[in-house]
Amino acid sequence: MDPEKAVGAPPTTPEGTDEPVRTPATPAIPAPAAGSELESATDVTGTATDVTDNAVSSTDFTGMRDSEEFGELRRAHRSFAFPLTIAFVTWYLLYVLLSNYAGGFMDTIVVGNINVAFVFGLAQFLTTFLIAWWYARHAAEKIDPRAEALKARMEAGE
Repeated sequence: MDPEKAVGAPPTTPEGTDEPVRTPATPAIPAPAAGSELESATDVTGTATDVTDNAVSSTDFTGMRDSEEFGELRRAHRSFAFPLTIAFVTWYLLYVLLSNYAGGFMDTIVVGNINVAFVFGLAQFLTTFLIAWWYARHAAEKIDPRAEALKARMEAGE
């Protein structure tokens, strides 16, 4: 069997050529010219827009990352997200462990055919939605305004 036609064999180039092998799965994408920068882009309507006005260098990003404002933004997110994540994972593991090792307790009837396991299971869904709602509120009040201010500063070139 010819190794070039084997299924899964990598494509090969003809000897002495520098041109890469193109397969139908990898279309040719022209490389930008050396030293050139993207000067315009097309928006969804097909209108060309100048994007060099909003160009931000990597040093700008590094400076912003090290700024006190960005540190406050990170703290605002982490002080909410990390404790709540730990609390929810603990609550979930408690539910799983009780289901596995405390069958008698989880089989306790609460009302009619509803037992503790069913109530805890529904409570998992309820806490998931409550946490999502609470985080959305927190983000809208504490995180988004700070992030928008940082974004405006970056775009203004400050």
